[in-house]
Amino acid sequence: MPHELPGRAPVPAPAGEFRLGPVPTAAGEFRLGPVPTAAGEFRLGPVLLPADLALLTGWMNDPEVDAFWELAGPPEVTERHVRAQQDGDGRSLPCLGLLDGEPMSYWEVYRADLDPLAAHYPARPYDTGVHLLLGPAASRGRGLGAVLLAALAELILRGNPRCERVVAEPDVRNRRSVRAFERAGFRAAAELDLPGKRAALMVRDRADGPAAQAQLPA
Repeated sequence: MPHELPGRAPVPAPAGEFRLGPVPTAAGEFRLGPVPTAAGEFRLGPVLLPADLALLTGWMNDPEVDAFWELAGPPEVTERHVRAQQDGDGRSLPCLGLLDGEPMSYWEVYRADLDPLAAHYPARPYDTGVHLLLGPAASRGRGLGAVLLAALAELILRGNPRCERVVAEPDVRNRRSVRAFERAGFRAAAELDLPGKRAALMVRDRADGPAAQAQLPA
């Protein structure tokens, strides 16, 4: 699972801390698109239920996706996962990513410093975390992940001056994901023993500047 860490409660939420942007979001006042990228026009928006449920359920039942997300099963499994965030306090926002108008990715943008993840690394105020799932199999293995991760990291950092870092914690076995973060300008800062997985802590600092290397392969 991406960041549902049992056994420790999240850090208490200060009043009025989370719903900061044009859409209720844990990441700050960043625009959700459209954003031009090397792959096309990228747009990010909140998941809509029940409209997006069948699409997301299909992606979650792909064996390659399920190996790391562990959400295969009937639509109710995916719906519970998404609604738990939508019905929460805004610290995590489930999103659908569109490329040139076509839905092709699922994202979770969350306040890492207020997540149970913060117990496992030296979190800083307003650290923002991201999870990425490339849905269609045809979208994988083409360098798209790096391009879109770089674009979203820039949106987050430009939109929220209080956020100095974007972080992620992919499973260390998911070499394709780790490499995508590296190509998007993230660095591997540590390995973390999280409940259910050993994770690579990937960090993109504001001081690193735009991730110029996140281009589609020739």
